[in-house]
Amino acid sequence: MAVSGINNMSTSFEQLSSMKQINKAADNAAGLSIVEKMNSQVNGYDTGADNAAAGKDLLNVADGALGTIADSLQRIRELSIQAGNLTYTDDDKAALQDEVGALLKDIQATAKNTEFNTMKLLDGSMADLDLATNPSGGGHKIQLVNATLENLGIEDYDVTGDFDLSVIDEAISKITEARSSIGATTNALGNTISYNMYASQNLSEASSRIEDLDVGEAVSELKKNQVLEQYRLFAQQAKMKEEENKLGILNM
Repeated sequence: MAVSGINNMSTSFEQLSSMKQINKAADNAAGLSIVEKMNSQVNGYDTGADNAAAGKDLLNVADGALGTIADSLQRIRELSIQAGNLTYTDDDKAALQDEVGALLKDIQATAKNTEFNTMKLLDGSMADLDLATNPSGGGHKIQLVNATLENLGIEDYDVTGDFDLSVIDEAISKITEARSSIGATTNALGNTISYNMYASQNLSEASSRIEDLDVGEAVSELKKNQVLEQYRLFAQQAKMKEEENKLGILNM
């Protein structure tokens, strides 16, 4: 009984110091197993939310670059329409082409040099990117457009001679579709982040109900064990005193 009382108080002190009712497997083997599974899921949801947020950041960088490319393409289209006017001389068209050439270089530089965490985004080297946004490691796939001049079909675009404005329109359409896809994926990732945070919070609360300590109950249990231990000591001392008195009578 003495060992049991000491063990009970030791457990109570351990629980109060950690504020948890499960500190080792012996405390609640089944509860510990459930808590560990829940904690794995919580960590998975939290990490998935972080990954989704990083994916949104990547998409924002890509969308900003594509917005710049779209602006350049729109300006090239304006210049093309100007060059098609019969009132422009060859010298005028050459001046227009100088600006078109500069804009094409800007488009190519943006497509080749846009990066996120040293990864090229718009040069065709990252057509697909997997994001682990759920606890099982699966999630979303990001698809990014190849925005180089070659892929857009405008690497040799020249307004000084015969040119086809439709190739610029097609390039604008490609970029617009890519940005729409990015927008939809960004929204989906936002929803994933919200869900992951909600699921993580609920699982954490469920885990806490199993693992966390009811302080009031633990203090009451400790007080009860302390009183019982004191009573046991008093009873033991009284018994020892009684034995001493018996021995004293026999020795008279």
